[in-house]
Amino acid sequence: MIPILRLTRIVCFFCFALLAQSALAADRVTILYDAFGANSALIRDWGFSALVEHDGKRILFDTGNNSGILAQNAKAKGVDLSKLDFVVMSHRHGDHMGGMAYLLSVNPKVKIYAPREGFGVYGADLPSTFYRKDASLPAEQRYYDGAPPEVMRFGAAWPGANFQLIDKNTEIAPGIHLIALISDKPGTLELRELSLALNTPEGVVVVVGCSHPGIDKIVETAAKINPRIHFIAGGFHLVVSKDEEIEKIVTALRDNFKVAYVAPGHCTGEPTFTALKKTFGDHYFYAGLGTSFALGATPRAIAGAGQEASIAMDEDDLKSYRTLLAKSDDHEHRLLAHAH
Repeated sequence: MIPILRLTRIVCFFCFALLAQSALAADRVTILYDAFGANSALIRDWGFSALVEHDGKRILFDTGNNSGILAQNAKAKGVDLSKLDFVVMSHRHGDHMGGMAYLLSVNPKVKIYAPREGFGVYGADLPSTFYRKDASLPAEQRYYDGAPPEVMRFGAAWPGANFQLIDKNTEIAPGIHLIALISDKPGTLELRELSLALNTPEGVVVVVGCSHPGIDKIVETAAKINPRIHFIAGGFHLVVSKDEEIEKIVTALRDNFKVAYVAPGHCTGEPTFTALKKTFGDHYFYAGLGTSFALGATPRAIAGAGQEASIAMDEDDLKSYRTLLAKSDDHEHRLLAHAH
């Protein structure tokens, strides 16, 4: 006979193990790259990357600004980037694709969804009908001697990478959607950007890179998948916006789109962090580097090893964020700052 006390301990142990296994298997978003965060084992830098785990799939969303930093941060978080179902690259800016070299060094054949752009860094193709022809010219003065291929294919910055180019809203797996929009904003005019939308029983979970087309337009499109917007994480791109614009967007997220939870990071901007926290209260999550968000009916932020994460940006985080923003060489940020 096993003593009752010992039996109780054994039962508790197995219950704990099952709960831990369930927690590990749960849907979650983990921030692997950003400019603020309290975890000293991770390196803060301007850029964005997140590991999204949903319905048994592991999705890397963006690769940050620097391969070495992405490698360090992934290692510190125990994230194996050789084991991914696919990757989503939101857009072509360096602070989101700078870690591509490391990703491809450990996972060279992984499928990478990226925006389709003419002559883009992720590769492109065009029908040869795109250019005008003049049959009166001698063959040596004509492209391809006057007999071009039906489809002209253009090189990518990463030859051999398995890019799947997206130019429209697409469901890439059951319940997993890519939202494809184009920016009409000064400084990023015609920039194409992908956002990730997960259709869950609680509503849509949206992961955004920089929201250049407008976070409101992204959410509006996501609402066509499911009118309930449950959770938004990533960069809202209000980093240089005036208070009036911030207030307009934050109010729309709450009142028009009925967003349940927000976890802003990257280019959202310090004043917007404050405005979102004031507006959403305990439905606002601190999204510092290394934080994980367990998704579900009531999302919760965990810093790792089961510890609850901070709910606000501390003074050290703010100093780091401001320093990295000031040093950012993102041409778009300088353009927008000048415009404002």
